[in-house]
Amino acid sequence: MGKSVNKVILLGHAGKEPEARILRSGTLVNLSLATSERYKDNRGEWQEHTEWHNLVGYQRIGEILRDYVQKGSRIYVEGVLRTRSWEDRESGQRRYRTEVVVVDVSLLSPAPGSNGTQGPEHYGSGNGFVPQERADEHEITREEVPY
Repeated sequence: MGKSVNKVILLGHAGKEPEARILRSGTLVNLSLATSERYKDNRGEWQEHTEWHNLVGYQRIGEILRDYVQKGSRIYVEGVLRTRSWEDRESGQRRYRTEVVVVDVSLLSPAPGSNGTQGPEHYGSGNGFVPQERADEHEITREEVPY
């Protein structure tokens, strides 16, 4: 099989406070990120479309998201797409959720509690590559699914 690429680059605002859980394998953080685009419709009027992305941060990236990001924070992330599935307890139906597993993050808003003079901070693996064992090191159980 030939080479393939799975890379996501997003720049947006956190839509809610990060939700952190401490697991045996380390910190796991879920966060929503909003990205918006403006365009002219066929009548020439400006429209805005906001897309919501589900972010997941593991271990050190999760700790950074938990400690330095709050609702409204502007962040730049690089990651990979992962889709997980589970069987819904109530309906018995198979559910799917596609998430961006964050590999690198740059904080573009001042840290909570700072005086606003801090510049962008970058955290990540450095090369943008997430090893398979790092991305899949924790199998999520039903109790950990937020819905």
